[in-house]
Amino acid sequence: MDHMIFEVGTALLLIAIVSVLAGKLKLSIIPFLIILGMLVGPHAPTIGIFDFTFIESQEIIGFLGRIGVLFLLFYLGLEFSVSKLIQSGRNIVFGGSVYVIMNFTIGFAYGLIANFPIYETLIIAGMLSVSSTAIVAKTLVELRRTGNSETELILGMILFDDIFLAVFLSVMSGLLLGGATSVGGVLLSVAISIGYMLLFFVIARKGPPVLNKLLNIASHEIFIIVVFSALFFIAGFSEKLHVAEAIGALLFGLALSETEHSKRIEHLVIPFRDFFGAVFFFSFGLGIDPLTLGNAAWVALGAVVLTIAANVISGMIAGRKAGLSHKASLNIGLTVMARGEFSIIVANLGIAAGLLPKLKPFSALYVLVLAIIGPLLAKESRLIYNGLNLIFKWSEPKERLKNNERATEDVKG
Repeated sequence: MDHMIFEVGTALLLIAIVSVLAGKLKLSIIPFLIILGMLVGPHAPTIGIFDFTFIESQEIIGFLGRIGVLFLLFYLGLEFSVSKLIQSGRNIVFGGSVYVIMNFTIGFAYGLIANFPIYETLIIAGMLSVSSTAIVAKTLVELRRTGNSETELILGMILFDDIFLAVFLSVMSGLLLGGATSVGGVLLSVAISIGYMLLFFVIARKGPPVLNKLLNIASHEIFIIVVFSALFFIAGFSEKLHVAEAIGALLFGLALSETEHSKRIEHLVIPFRDFFGAVFFFSFGLGIDPLTLGNAAWVALGAVVLTIAANVISGMIAGRKAGLSHKASLNIGLTVMARGEFSIIVANLGIAAGLLPKLKPFSALYVLVLAIIGPLLAKESRLIYNGLNLIFKWSEPKERLKNNERATEDVKG
């Protein structure tokens, strides 16, 4: 206990070093932090005064990680707005539906084929269905594609995917954490979860005038105390109702997203989201023994292959239905392919419910691979398009088009 602060400080220093390295390489910090956590922990050596096992501090690091999840989901709720859903076009609804249904169906079928029990299969299907909002946004900015024709549809599909995540977590937390043993009990738990979520949707639409008055606080110090206190209370209260604390944080963010204070809250939350979010990914890796990863390697790699195929196909369908070119449609599938924080949150729900331990190494490998190759595939989308174009003949090569134009001009001449 005497070395608790030093151990936590050592962990945070390692997180900072790895984050700087990831920034220098212009890559997502998520896989770096998970790998860092895997490399240290109970199996790591003690070198002088530096104890990299983090045995004494693992509980507090894990708690800080849970705070990171709350801030991640709270911020997502602030970014989302019920009015955005109402105003979104048919293309976004169609594209999002195709994306979620295809990925979920493939994930569910794969879980059954891999002989996972039904609850584990549902968790796997959920993991395969949710993209990483953080990595997708970072990819669009880094590749300077924010002005591309397909970007609006990408963001709309991500928004739709986030809504699916909220519903999925609500339903699964009712099934897994509600402790229901009968069909009626399960239905009641699910109904409570969905009803609780709908309550916040109503508050988001009807409550802003009241919330605006309550949050009309001039002092930044008092303002942040009020908002964060409410955040942790609602997250804890959600757990009492057997709704995941993460979804409680998301719903609270959703309720505040329509207020005139939403931008002010976002500005205050971002540093906490980034700091505690980094601890979350590190703590997730900290609980994984690298020697156990081989038990889930082939299953995870199979899920990766299926995810790549499902994302490319659903992206092509969504893009073409919206009238986009084949190239822009391919960009959609490659960009939303990355998996990260939300897949881990879904996996953690199953782990917290006492499902098969294999879920942890499976989710770690699955997220690691897609968090790395997802942005890389998006970056090389032009090369991938040219390769696929040779097979599917979506468009003629530029040289052939030029020759055809010249031939046409000769005929006219």
